[in-house]
Amino acid sequence: MTETSSPMAVGRPLIFISNDDSISAPGLHRLVDYVKDLGDVVVVAPEDPHSGMSSAFTVTDALRINQCEDYNGARMFTVNGTPVDCVKLGLYAVVPRKPDIMIAGINHGSNSGNSIIYSGTMGAVLEACMEGIPSVGFSLLHHSIAADFSLSAKFVTEIVSKVLDEGLPKGICLNVNIPSKVVPAGIKTCRAARGHWSDGYSRYLDPMGNPFYMLNGVFINEDKDATDTDEYWLARNFISVVPVSPEMTYSPAIKDLSRRFDCED
Repeated sequence: MTETSSPMAVGRPLIFISNDDSISAPGLHRLVDYVKDLGDVVVVAPEDPHSGMSSAFTVTDALRINQCEDYNGARMFTVNGTPVDCVKLGLYAVVPRKPDIMIAGINHGSNSGNSIIYSGTMGAVLEACMEGIPSVGFSLLHHSIAADFSLSAKFVTEIVSKVLDEGLPKGICLNVNIPSKVVPAGIKTCRAARGHWSDGYSRYLDPMGNPFYMLNGVFINEDKDATDTDEYWLARNFISVVPVSPEMTYSPAIKDLSRRFDCED
């Protein structure tokens, strides 16, 4: 028996939601608001913020599930772990059946470019994708806890509705980024901009005079002139939709590298 308190409505889609900003994040609650009419919603989210956790999961500590007060018709649960813990444990011990869709967010801050490598939001999405669940991560290009998500509400609902109706290609999930402080001009399906983070750190002294460091890196866009990237379309106030796969093999390199390395004893 799962931890859900009552059976789901027969015939209604089951929507599984998580995030990396914690159960209390406004972006999570707005996501519930925008999709609640599309199906039955179950939220399993971290107790505390876990940004930048990527696909990390807990190995040595005990994980616990706590049920919270329902929010806007959604059943709310927390896990004392990472976003991937929430997906793994949520599928194992919370939801009554395989969800029709898994969505994550709405993240406070961008996950465009190569940020997907570090993102806890997208770590959860990739985990659900590997379980064969159509999965979408949503991020708003605004870190403030007071960010206005409402300007993109209809687009979020539209994307989730289309995935519920039509599914996604096998082994593919979506990384959706949303421009902030504007009504989006539309949606563009595109590729992630190539780039890297210039990881700078600020040095401070604690009260005892000991140094400590805080990350303040900057994303270096190596595709500034390209017109088919998420960075390009986000700068023009479009929502970017990037198809992503957890399959990490770069197949075009296999033939060349096999000539270099393959041998038999």
